[in-house]
Parts: sequence; structure tokens; C-alpha cells
Amino acid sequence: MQQAQGTHVIAIDHAVADHVERALAAYLATRHAEMAERAPSFGSAVASLADFVLGGGKRLRPTFAWWGWRGAGGEGDGDQAHAVLRAVSALELIQACALVHDDLMDASAMRRGKPTVHVSFTAQHRARGWLGEPERFGAAAAILLGDLALAWADDMFTGSGVDPARQAAGQEPWRAMRTEMLAGQYLDVHTQAMGDESAEAALSVARMKTAAYTIERPLHLGAAMAGAPAPMVAALREFGADLGLAFQLRDDILGMFGDSDVTGKPAGDDLREGKRTLLISVGLANADAAGRTADAALLRGALGDDNLGSDTIERARELLIDLGAVADLERRIDTLTDRALAALATAHLAAPAADVLADLAVAAARRAH
Repeated sequence: MQQAQGTHVIAIDHAVADHVERALAAYLATRHAEMAERAPSFGSAVASLADFVLGGGKRLRPTFAWWGWRGAGGEGDGDQAHAVLRAVSALELIQACALVHDDLMDASAMRRGKPTVHVSFTAQHRARGWLGEPERFGAAAAILLGDLALAWADDMFTGSGVDPARQAAGQEPWRAMRTEMLAGQYLDVHTQAMGDESAEAALSVARMKTAAYTIERPLHLGAAMAGAPAPMVAALREFGADLGLAFQLRDDILGMFGDSDVTGKPAGDDLREGKRTLLISVGLANADAAGRTADAALLRGALGDDNLGSDTIERARELLIDLGAVADLERRIDTLTDRALAALATAHLAAPAADVLADLAVAAARRAH
């Protein structure tokens, strides 16, 4: 019996993403069956949401939450361990809500190499000759399915089977994470609407929209459910906040320079969508400081241009390198990652969590997609 348990510990700790995938697939299959029986038309929409959730992603949020749990002394096997895995898997449904709504707000056409949800439902409406405007139907479907993902995230978390006391301990980070994610989405569109080019605005969006709910709060959630002491939680949150910001800055670079076949989104989409990321902010500030008015005008003119051509995108890339914006972000990523690792060292986590989280930190900061 002890030998079987040890084998199971290894399987969980070294295949967290696989366990998350199975938990999500089982949950979504159950919910789809319920809706397909009660409302077949909605059942097909739910199937599209399930395909979206299960169709890609690194499962970073549940992985960080799991290692927050393990690092704070949470069990690696047994009923509660599997219940915690189900609970943290619900983070992927919050992520699905964010992505579906974000793609709609940004008018993005592609996600993970496939048409975005609103684009897919727009095409479905048009192909079947339904009444009304296809784009409005696509937008409505995306809003509702994103909302459904958020509602089901709560259902999956509360119905995971986690001990009530442990679940109650996780409520604070769970509630904060959902609110921060939505606040970050609002800050993003507000910054675009205001045309705020400042580094402070870009960093504020990055911290709230990505850093908090990608790494900091998932770690907090897992550790809280394991009963972590306050100093450990504080150290993990510091680690997560710095690493989450480094993660977003890497995302900014990949949004301009990444291989679209790998990232699943067209290169330069941030420019087309008018995203005033820190990369763009630094580039503009450096161009203005150097008196390079023509270069600054090119970058500003590219922001929010839906018809942006490949030649202009390539010129913008060259400028961001030449103006030192890419090098600036690389330095920031290195500094943030080093600072995160220093905070992690003060958390005094149970083995092997510290080593795993350190490896995850380096992978997140240096990733290619």
C-alpha cells in the first residue's frame, strides 16, 4: 500500500498539467451532458466552450497553485490531494473567461492558431443564413460563454470536495483573483481609450491583468488551502508578483517578435489592437527623448491600425530594437526574475516545491510562446 502511494505521489507531482487536463475534461463532459439534454442548441455552444478550454494552454495557473499547496505542506496523494487538484483546475475556467472576453474586446481573429470564439460563432451564423447581424450574434455568444466559464469556475471550485475548512481558507485569494482579473481587463481598455503611453500605466495593467491572477494569487490559493503561515504566504506572493510581471513583459516581446505558428496569434497584434504595452511605451519615450519624431510618429500611427501591413510591422520591430526598448525589457525581466527567486528562497517551502518553482520561474521568463 505504501509503495502504491509513493508511485502515485510521483505521478501527481510530475504530471500536474495532465491531471488538470483530466479533471477539466471530466467536469466539462458532465456539464455538457446536463445542458445537451435540457437545451440541445445550448449544448452545442457548451461543446464549443469545452473545445476551447481543452484545446491548448500550459495550465500554468493550476500548476502554480498546486506547488503553493505542496510547498506549504499539502499532501501529494489521497482524497484531499485529488480534491485540491480539482479545485485548482477551476483556475483554467477563469482563464477561459478572460481569453474569450479579451479576444472580443480586442477584436482578435486568432487564438491558439484557431478562430477566436466570437469569430467562430459569427461564421456559424453567416454560414447558416440566420436572421440578424452575424457579428452581433458572435459577440453575444462570446459574452455568454465567457460568463458561463466564470460561473462554472466557481461551481468547480466549491464542488471539488476540498475539506470545508481548507476551502474557506482559500476563499480570500479566490475572490481577490477574480476581481483583480476583471479590474485588469478594464484598466487595459481604459488605458487604450485614454491613449495613456506612460510606463506607469502599462505596468499597472500588467500587474493587475496578468501578474496577480497568473502566478501570485494561484500560489496564494494553494498555500492558503494548505494552512501556510503568513510569512510563507507573503514570500510566495512577492515571488509570484515579480515573476508574473516578468511573464507579461516576455509576452509583450513575443507579441511583437514571436513566431505566430508557435504563439498561435499573428505577430504585431498588440499594435493592431492599440495595446500600449511597456515595450511600446519605452520605445515611444526613447524616441521622444532622442528627438526622433518620424520614428515616434510611425509607432503612434501603427497603434490601433486594423489594416497594419507586414512592412510597417517589420519597421516597428526594427525601431523597437534600435530604440533600446527590447533591451530595456530584457533587463527588467532578468531583474524581476532574480528578485522573484530571492523572495522564493525566504519562503522555506517543503521539498521539492522550491526547486520546482525555481525551474518554473526560469521557464516562464525565458519561454518562446
